[in-house]
Amino acid sequence: MITHKKISLFFIFLLLLLLLLNLYTAIHFWWFFAISVIWLGINALFSSRISSNYHVKAFCNNPLETEKKIAITFDDGPSIFTLEILELLKKYDAKAAFFCIGKNVETHPEIIKKIVDDGHLVGNHSYGHSPFFDFYNAKQIAKEISKTDALLEKFTLKKINFFRPPYGVTTPSIRRALKKTDHKVIGWNIRSLDGGTKNQNLIFNRIIKRVSPGGIVLLHDTAPHSVLVLEQFLQFLQQHHYQIVSIEELLHLKAYED
Repeated sequence: MITHKKISLFFIFLLLLLLLLNLYTAIHFWWFFAISVIWLGINALFSSRISSNYHVKAFCNNPLETEKKIAITFDDGPSIFTLEILELLKKYDAKAAFFCIGKNVETHPEIIKKIVDDGHLVGNHSYGHSPFFDFYNAKQIAKEISKTDALLEKFTLKKINFFRPPYGVTTPSIRRALKKTDHKVIGWNIRSLDGGTKNQNLIFNRIIKRVSPGGIVLLHDTAPHSVLVLEQFLQFLQQHHYQIVSIEELLHLKAYED
């Protein structure tokens, strides 16, 4: 498995080797530059892919699942559209997991209460979902996670175990913060991209092409087009005899601790 530690050690060794060779023969500066750029590029690529496990172990699906079982997750809420999502889930007798932004929990506490009362799971998605979250140090990240946990735990009455980093990006600082907070990272293997486009057909077709047993779907509960796509998707799963199960059941992990 490619990890941040292994890649870093490899490139440090490579640079030291070049420095050693430079003592005996002139090594052009561009070799050092090229190796550094490649190193940075690899870091950027794998840090942005939550399924790579580059910095932290992320649970993105259950590859051992052979039955037609799938989990649905929502990011960035709660919002006014979460209520419509909840009605659809109830209509199709489906349970989901909602990864919530702390400041939105403060804005819509009544919606979080309904999520929990309806039997769905909630997880931590940072407090502010800042575009600069990836650049926070471990102390700042741990503070955001703890602040959001405290908000959610008013409703779960249990410790939150699941965390999903903003944008699915992981970093060494996130790894260090999670060692302190002791959360499990939950990813996905079916990304709808409903946060980047409003084209319902595009979103729907992208999802159904990737559906397979043990999969985890990422949607957002923050826009009307996502609500419409969800209903199409729930109908599709019903027609193809898929069972929608909780993240806990799919991954055999606990969402909360007493």
